[in-house]
Amino acid sequence: MKILYFAWIRQRIGLAVEELERPPDVTTVNELINWLIGQGEGYTQAFEKRDVIRVAVNQDYVSFDHPIADDDEIAFFPPVTGG
Repeated sequence: MKILYFAWIRQRIGLAVEELERPPDVTTVNELINWLIGQGEGYTQAFEKRDVIRVAVNQDYVSFDHPIADDDEIAFFPPVTGG
């Protein structure tokens, strides 16, 4: 799967994009976040305020209980404001 990180999430993790093999027990966005948090301090800091993070799977906004698959593109970003 391809994971995209934006804004302060990218800054804390230190990556804009990464390609990962989905662990077999990771089947939802929430489970992916929990798994990522275990990958290091930057991930822990990036996802510590999970309630303000938005996520898209294959360019569609989804909730954290949305299922994910091996070939998905998953994007994490802070709330978007417009004007």
